[in-house]
Formats: sequence, C-alpha cells, structure tokens
Amino acid sequence: MVMTNNTNATQTAPTATTTAPTATNTPAPRLNFAKAAPKAFKALIGFDAAARDGLDPALVELIQIRASLLNGCAYCLHMHTSDARKAGEDEARLHMIGVWREARNFFTEKEQAALALTESVTLVSQGGIPDDVYGEATRHFDESELARVLALIFTINTWNRIALSTAKVAGEDERVAH
Repeated sequence: MVMTNNTNATQTAPTATTTAPTATNTPAPRLNFAKAAPKAFKALIGFDAAARDGLDPALVELIQIRASLLNGCAYCLHMHTSDARKAGEDEARLHMIGVWREARNFFTEKEQAALALTESVTLVSQGGIPDDVYGEATRHFDESELARVLALIFTINTWNRIALSTAKVAGEDERVAH
C-alpha cells in the first residue's frame, strides 16, 4: 500500500522519556491541593487523624500500604513504607503485604481481616464488600474500632486519589519541612 499523505509517514511514536518519568525526567506536580483547597485539605487531615485514633500504628500502616499498592500510588506507598520502617516494622512483612494471602504466616488473623477489608473497600466496584469479609472483620474489631478502620480505608483511598490526580512525586514527603 502506498501512502499519499507524507505527514503521516513522518510521525513517530512517543519515546519512553516522554511517557515514563526517569530519575532526571519527573513530571511536574499539577496542583498543590493543600494550597488550592485549604479547607478541604484540613478537613481531610482531621478525618484521617480521627480515623487512626486508638488504632495500632502497625495496623494503620499495613492498611495504608495495601490500599496504596492496589491504587498504584507510588507517592503514598513510599511514604507509608518509610513510616512503617521508622516505626520498627519488620522488612519481611513489608515485602509480603502485596501477597499477604500467600504469606499469611507473616500477619495475625486481625491484620488479615483488615487487609481483606481494605481490598474490598478499595476495589468496591469489583464486587462490593462480601459478607464473609465484613463478618471476619467484625470478629476482630469491635464496632468503634471497625468504624475507624473503615474511616482509615476511606482516607487512604482519598489521599491516593489526590496524589495520583495531582502527580505527586514518589520519594518527596511534603510533611517534612524544608
């Protein structure tokens, strides 16, 4: 087949450097959400703090890491694995969060229930919250704790969406004063 339109013949596919960030080519953040919507940002910080209040800090990080993995949020994944390490989390457990069902021996039954609930809530459009997942969570968490676990799952999913929508750069932590 002969092409009669020369402009099409000279077009090339985008190179990897134009579509994938590298160490020297990271995308610029799109929006500083905290500055652009300070009331919403402060409300989310308050919701996040209320959600984690009284929960085991190790469990908080496991939930946040699992949701961030599922959502593909490198910014939050880096932040929460770093936080977990600083809090003394075992490196082997961090490596197993993505495959926790095959590595159940690394996690307590309570942590497994929280991870399963995190997956169901995060992926809610793929089948809702199965009764068995919710039932298992109620075996390990009292009503108040379960409500805070759910609130934490809601907040990390919101943070993931903010980071992804605004092109946050993994490895940068805006919580640290410069």
